[in-house]
Amino acid sequence: MFEVVFLGTSASTPSAYRGLSAHLILHRQYRFLIDCGEGTQQQILRSGLGFKRLEKVLLTHGHLDHILGLGGLASTLGRWEMLERLEIYGGRTALARVARLIFGVVFPEKDPPAIIELVPLEPGDVIVEDDKFQLTAFPVTHRGPDCFGFLFEEKARRPFLAEKAETLGVPFGPERARLVQGQPVTLASGRTVYPDEVLGEPIPGVRYVHIGDAGRTDNLVAFCRDADALTIEATYLESEVEMAREFGHLTAAQAARLAVEANVKTLILTHVSRRYFERDVYAEAKAIFPNSYVARDFDHFQVTRGGTVRLEREEGS
Repeated sequence: MFEVVFLGTSASTPSAYRGLSAHLILHRQYRFLIDCGEGTQQQILRSGLGFKRLEKVLLTHGHLDHILGLGGLASTLGRWEMLERLEIYGGRTALARVARLIFGVVFPEKDPPAIIELVPLEPGDVIVEDDKFQLTAFPVTHRGPDCFGFLFEEKARRPFLAEKAETLGVPFGPERARLVQGQPVTLASGRTVYPDEVLGEPIPGVRYVHIGDAGRTDNLVAFCRDADALTIEATYLESEVEMAREFGHLTAAQAARLAVEANVKTLILTHVSRRYFERDVYAEAKAIFPNSYVARDFDHFQVTRGGTVRLEREEGS
């Protein structure tokens, strides 16, 4: 399962109800901040999630509405939250801007109190991987070079077939654990049992795709294929598709058509312009892809194989 908390959902400039781009992705012990627009610190505090374990920031690209909050966040994490390390991943163009902001403005005369590592990304880079989970960067077309989307993917697992193990005489204990790990075991009887004898067919893990600003979708289909949820921008409506193309953005309809073509289960739209009513963005997407949402600040989604759910927030939260 992945949890997605939207901290900022406005396009380009904040509104009275929407902050600039920032999103938290939660999975087991991991916490990832995707983009960090101006005001992200306050949004994190208002969300109630706080700064603990906020050690990895993923940047979709280097435009100011997606990175300007990093200076203040780095200062707070380094000075007040006792964070030992902050890793910021992004394209080289984005990281060059971030370096000027953090090391040229926030900490110009001395080393920052925490280790701040800027990690350049290339398409296909695996950012984090363990035995159950993988996070990968992929290229996105927007204005300028080095734009990225991110694929969060649980690895497929093979269920342990307890009845077959019992029939074969595999006792409870370390023998079963080794079989689950893919290792054969030799029983007291001298018989060797292999993993394929007691493991079922692979069950795919949850797939969550997060894309920031994008100017085309034809090169995104493969990365979004069969995702349980896709988050992507919807800066314009189809009535202004030419303006969207000029500025390297998508319409709600284009995002919805991508969801259809890639066979995703749930579409979540963000990066909403102040020029439109939310209901119009929703209506345009829903007419093409019924299982669509328009995210609001502090919306909290749970993404599972069984479906994506928007959790209800308490009044005032």
